[in-house]
Amino acid sequence: MAIFSESNHHHNSSDGVSQRVNSPRFSGPMTRRGHSFKRNNNNNSSSSSSNSNGGSGAGEVELQINSPRSEEASESVPLGKHSHHHVTQRVHVKGLLKKPLASIVEDLGLKERKKIGHWMFLAFCGVCLFMGVLKICATGWFGSAIDRAQSNKDLSDSIASLNLMDQSSLGYAYRGGASDVERTLKTVVTGEDGSHTAMAEGSGIWSKPNSDNFTQCIDLPSNFKKLDTKTNGYILVNANGGLNQMRFGICDMVAVAKIMKATLVLPSLDHNSYWADDSGFKDLFDWKHFINMLKDDVHIVEKLPPAYAGIEPFPKTPISWSKVPYYKTEVLPLLKQHKVIYFTHTDSRLDNNDIQSSIQKLRCRVNYRALKYSAPIEEFGNTLVSRMQQSENPYLALHLRYEKDMLAFTGCSHNLTAEEDEELRQMRYEVSHWKEKEINATERRLLGGCPLTPRETSLLLRALGFPSHTRIYLVAGEAYGRGSMKYLEDDFPNIFSHSSLSSEEELNPFKNHQNMLAGIDYVVALKSDVFVYTYDGNMAKAVQGHRRFENFKKTINPDKMNFVKLVDELDEGKISWKKFSSKVKKLHKDRIGAPYPRERGEFPKLEESFYANPLPGCICETR
Repeated sequence: MAIFSESNHHHNSSDGVSQRVNSPRFSGPMTRRGHSFKRNNNNNSSSSSSNSNGGSGAGEVELQINSPRSEEASESVPLGKHSHHHVTQRVHVKGLLKKPLASIVEDLGLKERKKIGHWMFLAFCGVCLFMGVLKICATGWFGSAIDRAQSNKDLSDSIASLNLMDQSSLGYAYRGGASDVERTLKTVVTGEDGSHTAMAEGSGIWSKPNSDNFTQCIDLPSNFKKLDTKTNGYILVNANGGLNQMRFGICDMVAVAKIMKATLVLPSLDHNSYWADDSGFKDLFDWKHFINMLKDDVHIVEKLPPAYAGIEPFPKTPISWSKVPYYKTEVLPLLKQHKVIYFTHTDSRLDNNDIQSSIQKLRCRVNYRALKYSAPIEEFGNTLVSRMQQSENPYLALHLRYEKDMLAFTGCSHNLTAEEDEELRQMRYEVSHWKEKEINATERRLLGGCPLTPRETSLLLRALGFPSHTRIYLVAGEAYGRGSMKYLEDDFPNIFSHSSLSSEEELNPFKNHQNMLAGIDYVVALKSDVFVYTYDGNMAKAVQGHRRFENFKKTINPDKMNFVKLVDELDEGKISWKKFSSKVKKLHKDRIGAPYPRERGEFPKLEESFYANPLPGCICETR
């Protein structure tokens, strides 16, 4: 097979496709080794040697046999004749200079030869000392700025040339076969010492998109009308779904209360969803802050007043994606009639678009200012943020939505076993409110309707240029499938979660409270340098929308449909890693969370969510 042949030689070919990339079950180990820089002093030593040997002529080389360390030099000389011999030696040596070299050597006595050896040794030391002083004066003890600049230039040139090489060879430099130069460059580029190098900062993978002409615009106007003390009735709501689905529903219900001039009772939360979390509103959110922050917008009370406590609430399920007139003409009369109304569902009960500006801004004030997590969640979330920012390193938050419930719901089973696929199918049939039962997993994946697998996610991050040392916070539950996380963990060993970053004692208050843990993950994801999501679920919508509101922090939205096609071409050997990486970068250059108007659709369900992109409505362009 062509793929297997290339993978065996991927270190020798710039277009080779690594075996690790193309084998779905490859489990080769990854060895991480630190490397240090070593200066090459061969040139300096050879230069010194050539100067010392070539500066005094060939005769010096021959005379080295009579060095102070030779056997003959160890013979003793009578001390009484020392002065007379010194005078005789000068005349004798002067006469010897006129004779051939062979005769000079024969005529010299033991002491003369010893003396010449001493002089030669001293001359050699003098030359070395002179060269050393000259070197220090010219470059400084630790190297000159010129040398450092040249070294940096050469290093940059080398890195640039490596970027043109097969990226799989660079990404797996530690797995064997990489040259010392590649490994040294790997140390610099990836910052194996844990530091966030200037080179990494300048690479662009961490830089946020340009949003200079955009700003938040949700404040109440200075001339806002004071809230009327009169109310048309009380609204009880049960926020359904997971944490972020409930969050959207609460925002909509505050807006609906404003539309109908009603009083909202502090929402109750869903305890019957998949997570079966019994946390209440006060457990998840700072409820006093919630009420106080919205006191100029809507009347909110902790519970029904005694005068209304005995009234049977009128149950009502609002129509999904409704506009303002629906609530004013159809629901408001019911509220006035019954005084207390109970909304059984809250998710997606207000349209994304064509809502008056003041209501849109209110939805954002609720979402981004009033719905503050409770102190235990906020504080522990910020603690994990600090741990992820070790040594001021950037980190990436990855919402890897590859849990069992999501795969069963979507019917996606790519790279899973037949047994795992059957287990997901059974779960799908057991959940009655999931409408779709028979799903073509292959077709859905090719249409971009499946969460990326951990392996596909790893290929995406590598192709976009994230180095293997990237610190990743996993915003997700346990990934489904035996060994499914191995690909991602092999390529990116620094993967963390609230579990791995915390002690058992720290996590005890949140045990069996999945919504509280989701709140902690929300805090860490919101404050990450880069957020990547692999499926467009409610957590992805909530976090990306909040990041847009907070000055457009970088958020990567994968083009799943076109990306998985590239993955298949790579696996089939139709394109090289170099070509694959280039295409992936091009595919996502405009999918990093930059400002753009919210996309409309033929139907509300096909539109871009207001909470995923609050522009227009809550973000305004400045001229």
